[in-house]
Amino acid sequence: MIEINNKTRSNIDLRLIKKVSEKFLNVKGRKRYTVSIAFVGDKKIRQLNKKYRKIDKITDVLAFVGDEDFLGEVIINYSQTKRQAKKFNNNTKQELVFILVHGLLHLLGYDDDTAGEKEKMIKMGEKIISQL
Repeated sequence: MIEINNKTRSNIDLRLIKKVSEKFLNVKGRKRYTVSIAFVGDKKIRQLNKKYRKIDKITDVLAFVGDEDFLGEVIINYSQTKRQAKKFNNNTKQELVFILVHGLLHLLGYDDDTAGEKEKMIKMGEKIISQL
């Protein structure tokens, strides 16, 4: 089951989010798990980043691992996603899918704390997106 909460005023394609999430879970052998996905803005993501990671800045995505059948929660900053799309010459949809998959990988235990880990996650995310 995929639970999606849009806390922004933006019109986000929630059907796409659900479809990508379900396919991701299926590809990774986790189709029976529940995932929560929330869309927030700059202010909220910064508050959460400061509270839980002790980093006082805006970020694109945060992931909180759950337990048992609840894989966890992915919180996406939609404003940052739109900015990054422009920066990386993607459209917003492409960047949103990339950020979503990146957050879901975090729920599976992958980290990007170092440059090497970050590069590994980027390549893994791109591979998964090509499978979707």
